[in-house]
Amino acid sequence: MGRAGWWLMSMEKKRPQLSLDELHQLKWLLGGMLTLLAAWTVFYMDLGGWLLMAITTVTAGAGMRWPTLPARVPKFVHTLAFPIIVAVFLGDLWLNAEVLPAIVRLDLLLLLYRGISYRQRRDDLQVVVMGLFLIVVAGVLTVSLLFALQILLYTACALGFLLVITLVETGENGQKTVLPPGGVPAWAAHADWRWLVRRLREVSDWRVLALGGALFVGVVGLSALLFLAIPRFQLENSLFLERFVVKKARTGFTDTIKFGDVSEIQQDTSVALSVDVSDRTKVPAEPYWRMLVLDGYDHGAFKLSPELRFMSFNGRGGDRTGSVVHGAARPRLGGGATWTFYLESGVSRYLPLGGEFELLRFREPQNFIFGTALGIVALRDEPVTMTAYRVDGLELTGVLPDPDFAKRWGERERRMPVRAALQNRLTVNAADATRLRQMAGEISQGPVAPPADEFARRASAWLRKNHGYSLSPTIPAGEGDPLVRWAMSREAGHCELFAGSLVLLARAAGFPARVVTGFRGGTWNAYSNNFTVRNSDAHAWAEIFDAGSGAWLRADALARVVATQAGETQGESALAARSDRSWTARFDSLRVFWYRRIVNFDQRSQVETLRAVKAATQNAGLRLRAAMDDALGSVKAWLTAPWDGRRAARVLSVMLALTGAAWAGWKFRFSIFDLRLKWNGRREDPVRGEAGRWLVRLREAGDDEWRSKSDERAGTVADLQRLRFGARATWREPANVFRRARRVWREARRAERVTSV
Repeated sequence: MGRAGWWLMSMEKKRPQLSLDELHQLKWLLGGMLTLLAAWTVFYMDLGGWLLMAITTVTAGAGMRWPTLPARVPKFVHTLAFPIIVAVFLGDLWLNAEVLPAIVRLDLLLLLYRGISYRQRRDDLQVVVMGLFLIVVAGVLTVSLLFALQILLYTACALGFLLVITLVETGENGQKTVLPPGGVPAWAAHADWRWLVRRLREVSDWRVLALGGALFVGVVGLSALLFLAIPRFQLENSLFLERFVVKKARTGFTDTIKFGDVSEIQQDTSVALSVDVSDRTKVPAEPYWRMLVLDGYDHGAFKLSPELRFMSFNGRGGDRTGSVVHGAARPRLGGGATWTFYLESGVSRYLPLGGEFELLRFREPQNFIFGTALGIVALRDEPVTMTAYRVDGLELTGVLPDPDFAKRWGERERRMPVRAALQNRLTVNAADATRLRQMAGEISQGPVAPPADEFARRASAWLRKNHGYSLSPTIPAGEGDPLVRWAMSREAGHCELFAGSLVLLARAAGFPARVVTGFRGGTWNAYSNNFTVRNSDAHAWAEIFDAGSGAWLRADALARVVATQAGETQGESALAARSDRSWTARFDSLRVFWYRRIVNFDQRSQVETLRAVKAATQNAGLRLRAAMDDALGSVKAWLTAPWDGRRAARVLSVMLALTGAAWAGWKFRFSIFDLRLKWNGRREDPVRGEAGRWLVRLREAGDDEWRSKSDERAGTVADLQRLRFGARATWREPANVFRRARRVWREARRAERVTSV
C-alpha cells in the first residue's frame, strides 16, 4: 500500500467516542468539582459558613469518589430537605440579623443538598448558577490573587460542564432519565474512574484540545482587553453589597484601647499595609504610620474623649462623602512625593497616615470623617475589602502643627478650665497624681520642667532605664492606678505601657500629651520596591505638645533610631537597612503587582496603559519591518555571492539534513498521552489493544467449570476476538463490549473466591 493509500485509510478511521454512561460519569465529576470550587470561596469571605464549607467539601468529595452514595440517602431526607433549608435560613436571619451572610450559608446548604442527590439537567444548571453567585460575592469581598486563579479554574470547569450537559441531552434525545428500582443509575453502578480516564485518553484529540485551549485563552484575552477599555466602576458599590456586610477590625485599633490590645496583634505576621512611594529619597529611616489619637485615660484604658471627638470630627471634619480629602499641609513648589497605600481589610476603619498631607484621593467615593487638627481620616464603616488611596504632600517628620490647640493653650489662664486643658488631665486619684509629679520632678531634675522635646527625651531614657521590653508584662498588684504602679516598678512592659506612662508623666510635668496608635517601621520589598507593613509592626507611642512651636512632637520611649524631629535619615541608606529579599518578599511582590496593575487600575492607569500598548505596537511594527528588510537584504546578498564547490557542498548537506529530519518526523511520531515513540507502520489501534488486554484477563480468571457454563463469557470473548482480529465492519459498540467484559471478569473473580472457600 502506498503512502497515499495509507493516509486515506488513516483519515477514514473514526476516533472512539464516549458512551452515554461515560458522559454521565464525566458530568457527575465536573458537577462535583464546581461544587467544591464554589464552596471554597468561603476562604475569601469573612462571613462565617466554615462548618458548612467543610461538610460540603466532605460530601461532594465522597460523592465524586463513590457515586452510589446518594442512593443510600433515606427518602425522608429528600422530602424534608426544602422545609429544613428554609427553616435554617429564616433562623439564621433571626439570630444574626445579617442578610448577606445568611444568603451565602443558604447557597452552601443548597449546594450541599445537590451534592447528595442525583441531578437532572435543571439541577445541573442550578449548580452553575449557585456557584456563580458565590464567585461574584467573593469577588466583591476580596482582591486576592489566588481567588483570580480560582475564577479561571471555575470558568474552565463550567464551560466543560455545560458542554457535557449538552452532549448528554443530545445522546438522550430529550428522554428524561428514570432511576431503576434500586435507586442507582446504571452509569453510577458501573463507574470506574480509572477506566474513564483511559477512555478520555483514547477519545482525546490534540486538535480538539488545542482548539479548546485557544478558545479559553481567547476568552481570557478578550476579558483583558475589555478590562482595559471599559470605564472604571466598583462592583461592590454597584451591587450595594457593602451595606449587608458587617466587619470588625481584627486589631486593637479602635476608639478604646486597653493594655495588651496592640500587643495582641503583634503576634500576627500577616500583611496589614503595603505602601508605594514615587520618590525614594523621601523615605525616612523609621516611618511611623499614625492611625488613631487617644487622649482620655481611665484606669488602664485610653480612649478618644467625647470632647476631642466633638472638636475634631463634628466641626469642619464632620461626615463627608467624596473621593478627595484636602489636608492641612500647604502645597509645595515643585513635584512632591506621591504615596499609595493598600490597606488590607480587617485592620481598622482608621487610615494609616504619616502626619499632615496636602491631598488624599480614594479609588471611588467614600463615606469618611476627617479630623483636621489630629491629621486623622476614618471611614464610616469597616472596609469589606482592600482599601487603596493616594496621598500627596505627606510629611513624615514627627511634628504635627496644631494652631487651634496652641491658641486655646495660650489662653488657658482666661478660658479655664475645660477646653484648654482637655489633654492635660491626670485622671487618677490624688495619691497617684502625687507619685506621678514626684517621678516627673526626678526626670526634670528640678522644680521647673525643661522644654517639651527635652522632657520627652529624658522621660524616654528614664523609662528605658527602669523597664525592659516584653509582650507579656506583669503589672504589680496593689491599690491605685495600674499604669502608675507599673511606672514605679522595675517590671518589663510592652509599647502601650511605655506610651501611657510617658503621657501621664508629661501631663504631671505640665505638658499636654496623648497616645497615638498605628504602625512603626516595616520592610522594603526589594522585588516590588514598596514598603510592606505587617500586623506585627503595630505600635503605640506618645505625642507631647510643645507650646513654643505650637505643634505636637512624637515621643517614643521604644524608638530604635535616635534622630531629631526636624529631619531624619532618609533615602537609599534608610531603604538599605530595611531591604527584604526573602521568599516571603517574593510572594508579597506578587500581591503588590496585583494591586497596582489590576485592583487599583483606575482611569489614569487605563489611559497610560493604552498609550503604552499603542507605543509598543508601533515600535514592534517598526522593528519587524526593519528586521524583514535586513533579512531580505541578507538573502539577496547571499544569492548574489559567487558560488564554488565548497559552498555548494555545504548547501547540499543542509538540504539532506532537513530531508532526513522530515522523514524521521513522518516515520516516528511522539504521543503526548502515553509519552513514548511509536513506529508509524506498526502503531497499534487502541481498541484492538484494549480488546487484547481483556482477552488475557478473561483467560486467566475463573475456574474450568465456570468457563464451560458461562454463556455470557463465551459471547463476550467472541466479541472481544472480533474487536481484536476482525474487520472494523464486524465490530459492535466497543465501549459496551469492554463494559460487559469488566462485569464478566468481576463475576469470574467472585467465582474463584467462592470456590477457594
